[in-house]
Amino acid sequence: MNPLPFPRADRPGGPPSIPALVRTRVRAAVRRPARFTPDETADRALVLRLISLLLQYPDSELTAARTELTAAVTALPATPGAEHLARFTGWFADQDPEALERRYVEMFDLRRESSLYLTYYLHGDTRRRGMALLALNQSYRAAGWNTAGGELPDHLPVALEFAALAGPGGGEAPLRRHRRGLELIHTALTDAGSPYRHVLAALLTLLPPPTEADRAAVARLAAEGPPNEEVGLDPYGAYGEGEFAPPGTFVPPMPAPSTYAPTATAGRAEGAR
Repeated sequence: MNPLPFPRADRPGGPPSIPALVRTRVRAAVRRPARFTPDETADRALVLRLISLLLQYPDSELTAARTELTAAVTALPATPGAEHLARFTGWFADQDPEALERRYVEMFDLRRESSLYLTYYLHGDTRRRGMALLALNQSYRAAGWNTAGGELPDHLPVALEFAALAGPGGGEAPLRRHRRGLELIHTALTDAGSPYRHVLAALLTLLPPPTEADRAAVARLAAEGPPNEEVGLDPYGAYGEGEFAPPGTFVPPMPAPSTYAPTATAGRAEGAR
């Protein structure tokens, strides 16, 4: 006889057990965006903007601002994320600018496993990536933000800037959605011994902790790679420079173009997004 006033969980058609319900609610609470005070939201936005800047190509403008960036990181409240950023800026401030450019190209333009284009990890070079890019751009526009800088909307620095502007809820949704890809980038940078691993580590401290399913998916993604589709794909955004296809129109993506920015001495070679 069951002494509890509810059916047994193992009875066909019965409800889940109380421990199962607790686990489900705990998982939901862990993955739900936290609520922040206005000061916490402002601090969070600053950290996201700093991460966005530090993950951009280190051109002359960015390297000229290294003193200001280091000072901004030093002034952050003491958090694990701020510690990671301080480790990075300590290295970043002392590097030769041309060496920084080479390191960036090597890590983010020439290695698919550490590409900064988030939808690649979820959809690979398949038609579904085109729809994901379109949906992401539409979500930006719905929030009143227009990405007119020429980058794809899934470029991590772009997503970070949107998160800083739109706030922890909807603004950070693309980052939470692509958490597994972010974990893979961090793993690849760590395996390569890249100081940029500290920047990704700082970002991951702002997101909900990974679940066992996340860890398993990242391991599988690292072993097998993203999906692939050996068909001809038209370029995303082929409706004119800076334009996107109208809603309902499918535009498959091309392999992500390079983030290279020409320098005074040489242009950055074409790579795959």
